[in-house]
Amino acid sequence: MNAWVELLRLPALFTVPGDALAGAAAAGARPTPRTLAAVASSLCLYEAGMALNDWADREEDAVDRPHRPLPSGRIRPAAALAAAGGLTATGLALASTAGRRPLAVAGALAATVWSYDLVLKRTPAGPVAMATARALDLLLGGAAANGDLRKALPSALALGTHTLAVTTVSRHETQGGSPWAPLSGLATTAALAWSITRDGPGRDRHPAQDQHPAGDRYLGRGRQPGRERHPARAAATAPNLVSLRGALAAVYAATAARPLFHAALNPSPQLTQRAVGGGIRAMIPLQAALAARSGAPVTALLTAALAPAARRFGRKVSMT
Repeated sequence: MNAWVELLRLPALFTVPGDALAGAAAAGARPTPRTLAAVASSLCLYEAGMALNDWADREEDAVDRPHRPLPSGRIRPAAALAAAGGLTATGLALASTAGRRPLAVAGALAATVWSYDLVLKRTPAGPVAMATARALDLLLGGAAANGDLRKALPSALALGTHTLAVTTVSRHETQGGSPWAPLSGLATTAALAWSITRDGPGRDRHPAQDQHPAGDRYLGRGRQPGRERHPARAAATAPNLVSLRGALAAVYAATAARPLFHAALNPSPQLTQRAVGGGIRAMIPLQAALAARSGAPVTALLTAALAPAARRFGRKVSMT
């Protein structure tokens, strides 16, 4: 069991549900049971990628990381490949229960995952493929909630950009390298944090604010027909959403930037691996900040609540 936990990097699973939740919020849709199907599909496809990754890297890991489950003999390569295939099929089946459009997005996500692990990983297109997979995962949540995927594209681009930076750093985690990868990651983190906190036209009036009654109350909305309006209350509560968005963006920046800064100063394999782990954990506050930017404070807080568990279990099992 411990070998499978290590192979599948189970602590990293806490970074997955926020993709679909942020996608539903960004698409201006209310989370539904179909959103849960999208989350379950995402979890399966993510773990399929983890198992397939180690199967594809088994010869390289025998040299660089002989303690991994496959080169150490604790799990047979055929079992890892079978797990990847079974998890992929299960993920697609779960997506199909949410409708044809979510199944199409999940199919594209599965194809991207398999292409990355088997073909693209060691090519210049590798980081772009991984970024595309994360962006598609966010869009899967929007599709399952019957939202407008065009509205979700900016959030998908933000998550994909962060993933691109983390994946670029991860290419040096076994051998170490130059400080340029973590430095570019720092610049990307700063740019994303700034873009999330800045005000844009209609940002606080996004349709996703109606996804939760509690979110409506948070914004001073959700009035019953015929009730008196309270513009002063709305004006007072709107800054709260801006503050939440800013706080989550700050947590995202702090989670990702500190290990990246250390890796830039000393790009050793150990510090580079810590930077990659920090980048993976930072996806949770980033997802939460994107949900808050879309006007969904309840979704943002629920997503952010996954961060402590990811950090706790990440100390026991490596995410990289």
